[in-house]
Amino acid sequence: MTVQDLRDVLRAHGESPAPANPARHEQLQARIRGIRRRRRLGAGTAVLAIAALGFPLLSGTAEPPPEITVATQPSGPSGAAELPERFTSPDGTEYRRLALTAIEQSGSHTAKVTIPVTGKPLDVAGICTSGSRMGSSPIVKIDGRLTMGGFFRPCTKEMSLLPLTLPPGARDRVTITFDMKTAGTACVRADGKGPCEPVKPERAAWTLAVYEWTPPEQPIEPEAPKDLPRRLPGYTLADSATGTWPRDRSATFRVRGDGRPLGIDHICTGDLAERLWIGYRVDGKDSPSSGSCGVWKQGSFPMAVTEFKVPKGKRATITVTLRMRGEATNRPVRWSVGLFRG
Repeated sequence: MTVQDLRDVLRAHGESPAPANPARHEQLQARIRGIRRRRRLGAGTAVLAIAALGFPLLSGTAEPPPEITVATQPSGPSGAAELPERFTSPDGTEYRRLALTAIEQSGSHTAKVTIPVTGKPLDVAGICTSGSRMGSSPIVKIDGRLTMGGFFRPCTKEMSLLPLTLPPGARDRVTITFDMKTAGTACVRADGKGPCEPVKPERAAWTLAVYEWTPPEQPIEPEAPKDLPRRLPGYTLADSATGTWPRDRSATFRVRGDGRPLGIDHICTGDLAERLWIGYRVDGKDSPSSGSCGVWKQGSFPMAVTEFKVPKGKRATITVTLRMRGEATNRPVRWSVGLFRG
């Protein structure tokens, strides 16, 4: 199909009555993506900007057909450019930006945006545009209440995405607040014995956005995690288990204490790998230890062993539990858990 053919199709449909099919807009997008794949436009990011060609609006739609952008990660010369209006993640999830704001290194410590409640899953995105690795990061609030979707890392030049779960009963519109104010105090002693000198928080600049996203029609299985190291400092791998969330939500190790410490470590793959939350139960009792799954793409293994003590000669059952923070429809995560002995 040529560009002129596509223009004729859109014009013909734009002159027809509003369709009864509420999914028609999404179906058109899927058709265009299919055309693009068949034409093999190349391995790089491809953009088909329909509105820029002067096409009329489709009857029954509230906005022009979107730019369709495929990118593994948004990038650009500035923070605003790096948080684009639309992008598609590697697992096929389509993101659409609802609001964009920023917090500078000077001036107000907060920024607010008001977004419509669309019923689709939401993420907040952030990228640190100025500051060192020690620079502070914003916390996120919904209508003044702190969210539990996680926290941005200290100043990082890579885009971070966090789940945004609206409170029950949220309707019409909600206000999202990004807050750079620091809570509490911290101090350091230069020689370990002198007075504790207050640490002044380092301010950073952030570009921030709220996105809604549409789950892929079918789940795409992530690549398998790398093999766990046979040895870690002070530990040797004794057993391991692997699986794919949400199909596999736990792993169980039955151990016998031999006087040495036992440790559990884990890594995950997939777009939502860092949102998979790891918990533990020992002989059916919940452990206070928990944390997000590690991601190992390059470099040394991101060691974060959680240690357990089992008396010598005693037997114990350690269950590793996995749960997702936020919405994750058709977005699986592969995981690998290792049992290490000291």
